[in-house]
Amino acid sequence: MALLPTDLAAMRAPGRASARLLWLWRSMASRLLLLTLVFVAVPVLLYDQFQRADEATQQLLLKSAQRQGELIARALEPELLGVDRAALPGLSGALARYGDDRTRLKLLVRPRVSAAGPGASSSGVRAGPEPFFYVAAAPSLSTADIDAERRLLLEQGVLDRLGSSCAGNATLAMRVPHAEGGEEVLSSITPIKTSFGCWALVTSHATEAYISSSLGRPYWSTPAVQAAAAIYLAMAALVLAVLAGVWRNLNRFGDLARGIVGGDGGGDGGGEDCADRKGRSASFAARNTVPELAGVAEDFDRLVATLRDSAQSLRRAAEDNAHAFKTPIAVIRQSVEPLRRALPAENARSQRALTMIEKSLDKLDGLVSFARRMDEAAADLLAPSRRRVDLSALVERMAGGYTGLLAEQRLHMRSRIDAGLVVRAGEETLETIVENLVENAVSFSPPDAAVSVRLTRSGPWAELVVEDEGPGVDPANLDRIFDRYFSHREPGRGMPEDEAAAHQAGAAHFGIGLWIVRRNIEAFGGRVRAENRPAGGLRMTVALPLAA
Repeated sequence: MALLPTDLAAMRAPGRASARLLWLWRSMASRLLLLTLVFVAVPVLLYDQFQRADEATQQLLLKSAQRQGELIARALEPELLGVDRAALPGLSGALARYGDDRTRLKLLVRPRVSAAGPGASSSGVRAGPEPFFYVAAAPSLSTADIDAERRLLLEQGVLDRLGSSCAGNATLAMRVPHAEGGEEVLSSITPIKTSFGCWALVTSHATEAYISSSLGRPYWSTPAVQAAAAIYLAMAALVLAVLAGVWRNLNRFGDLARGIVGGDGGGDGGGEDCADRKGRSASFAARNTVPELAGVAEDFDRLVATLRDSAQSLRRAAEDNAHAFKTPIAVIRQSVEPLRRALPAENARSQRALTMIEKSLDKLDGLVSFARRMDEAAADLLAPSRRRVDLSALVERMAGGYTGLLAEQRLHMRSRIDAGLVVRAGEETLETIVENLVENAVSFSPPDAAVSVRLTRSGPWAELVVEDEGPGVDPANLDRIFDRYFSHREPGRGMPEDEAAAHQAGAAHFGIGLWIVRRNIEAFGGRVRAENRPAGGLRMTVALPLAA
């Protein structure tokens, strides 16, 4: 059962998807993007985990400070029970017994005020509106530092909440800078309620464990996190810079390679002295910016130079060999004529021998031309010469040049050529392409027929169409006519009809004309196809990319 086109497309779809995924996986751009995402995602995940661990550490520190504040408050409570206003200055000594450079203590009080009148309690005492006052500090602090700390506690509402009930041991996480430099962390505030009023014991720490922690500030602002972030960003930037540098270097190599193929990569050998149209060096080594790729760049330069030298050697050898062979062929051909005139016409055997020599010379001459065209085609494939060529002017000039030849063979030409179509190719190679297409059409055209040549713009392509009114090609052979050495001609349809026609120039066909057309067109980034015309004859369509 035959498969429908939709079935074939469905079968090919998984293969195309797999190939696309494989390309994405191997692509350096995809890997660079993936690595960037990893570098972004990893710190986000780690930051969240480390922040949670830091929060647990903060809670342990604060609970430890809170417990310490409770113990000191319980120890001070007996001394505060009988305190009056006159005894307040003497509390510094009592507080100093519990404070040191690591644990700093401040004692505040909000006295109760006796008042008679409306609102007074049965004992005649009501909570006065007075704020908390600093009573003592251990170690001692400057007035500026005390005022700054008291102002911070008021701004945060800690003293207001404590004064309303004078109960509850609250943990703090506030950083207070000192006037002389440095800072300390307020860790807890413990209330002590006596008849004199509401006392508040503030515990603070200036040790490395508290100062370097995230207490009282965002976790990201801690020195450890900032140092880790700086190291990580430097590492990520270095890795991405290395990969991006390699990627940019490979892109430069690709641009230069495309320029060389497109005829925009300098002259002979691609050395450092060559430059493209933008003035950039046409050497891989000069374009390279990664020292580790210097050897690869130099190998590329040597490869380009070798290919160009090989192409030049092939062209030179083709020309020298053709000249070396054609000279003795011409000498032999000229020597045959006197022999023919000297021999009697009735000597059939001698005349037949001379005829065989002439036929062999014709064949040998065709073989020499064939070998030269093959070598030149190989050289064009190794290092195709490319520059901006006005294809419209070239085709119009060549079409006009065939007028006389077509008239001799009772043929005429129809042409329609759009002006201003420019391509990047070799002018001589384009002439060979047009020549092969037109001569192929002429060889198959019957007398009084027309050969049509059209050159039009089709989007970004210049499209050359050559049509004849000959017998066309067997559909089974349409794909084979571009193969090397393939030639299928019937007498009178591209083949000589008799012995006289066999001696005419161009009568020998070796099946390389259309092969050369396809190879050169594909080397220039174009495409060629053949199809039979509905009205009879063959249509050859060549598409070349237009020059930017």
